[in-house]
Amino acid sequence: MDFYKIDNRNSEQYFKNIGAEDMGAKIISKKANTHLLYIKDIAVGAANILKQDALSIGADLCVPRGTIVAKDKYVDAILVGSTKHFEILSKKELAQPFGLKNLAKELKSFTAANILPIKIMGVINANDDSFFSNSRFQGKDAIDQIDKMIQDGANIIDIGAVSSKPGSVEVDPSIELERIKPICDEIKKNKLYEKVIFSIDSYTPSVIEYALESGFTIVNDITGLEDDNVAKVVAKYDATIVIMHMQNKPQDMQDDPQYDNIMIDLDNFFKNRIEKAKKFGISKIVLDVGIGFGKTLEHNLTLLKHLSHFKHFGYELLIGASRKSMIDKIVPSEVKDRLPGTLAIHLNSIDKGASIIRCHDVKDHFQAIELNNRINNFI
Repeated sequence: MDFYKIDNRNSEQYFKNIGAEDMGAKIISKKANTHLLYIKDIAVGAANILKQDALSIGADLCVPRGTIVAKDKYVDAILVGSTKHFEILSKKELAQPFGLKNLAKELKSFTAANILPIKIMGVINANDDSFFSNSRFQGKDAIDQIDKMIQDGANIIDIGAVSSKPGSVEVDPSIELERIKPICDEIKKNKLYEKVIFSIDSYTPSVIEYALESGFTIVNDITGLEDDNVAKVVAKYDATIVIMHMQNKPQDMQDDPQYDNIMIDLDNFFKNRIEKAKKFGISKIVLDVGIGFGKTLEHNLTLLKHLSHFKHFGYELLIGASRKSMIDKIVPSEVKDRLPGTLAIHLNSIDKGASIIRCHDVKDHFQAIELNNRINNFI
């Protein structure tokens, strides 16, 4: 008898390959994936009930010492279990008190295993002050770069005319429109939107509307739909909105950013902005945790490490860490030398559930992502 450990990423297919019935393979695959759910400030009574219910089905709840004797009124806990365990508990806890009913309603959403095709979003900056000079293009050069990105494998091209790097200053909407207008006109004239999806990187309603009139279908809003007028324009054109999180404004976002708990704070932010989007009639939503936008290195690492948490909302996740300064904080490097670090972050993010990768180096990402997909999906 010989044996070896296999990756559980495609467990259902492995079970089928050894001759298991389709339904049996599906059921067993739910037992093959283990999840850790951090529960903050759970009532001690609820923790004791959940602990017993979890143990009764083969799962477990890690709690602080003294929980069983109710030493503290509220505690933090970590629920450990398979997809199958979470499904059982999502029904079992519906009849329990102390807020466990609310937990029960959410449990299944944290086991989502939907695998989405990866889309590469190439970046073009129609300005002269973006932090990576090689991403700056205007006029005909921008159109040539669009053609090149399409050839290199871009699925989406994100075009903006205002820098959002730390310390950048606001630009008058008329100047922003003046910068972006010639590119939009060429895209519309040559029907380039038939070759690739275009995204407008802006939070200015007039600029967004001009781009959407020109064939753009995605609005990449770094303010996370803060402006009601942006929401109205997005809804009017039935566009996709990228809701990104940013603390404060680009001018001061890196001035000692603070969070009570960054995971919970961002979760609440997305919950509120998704609700706002729906109220305006927006249904096509993408979420972006905003790496480097009002975050320390530790905040960025926390979000990247636990990125899969945000899949529970049921929307695509976008990650954009291309050549950002967090790489320099780990391995000192100039912007021009940060491609390897960028690829490391983005490939890890894909494994954590990101399906849209915003980057400057499309060709390099296309190759890396193709190889990553082939390895992960190989049976």
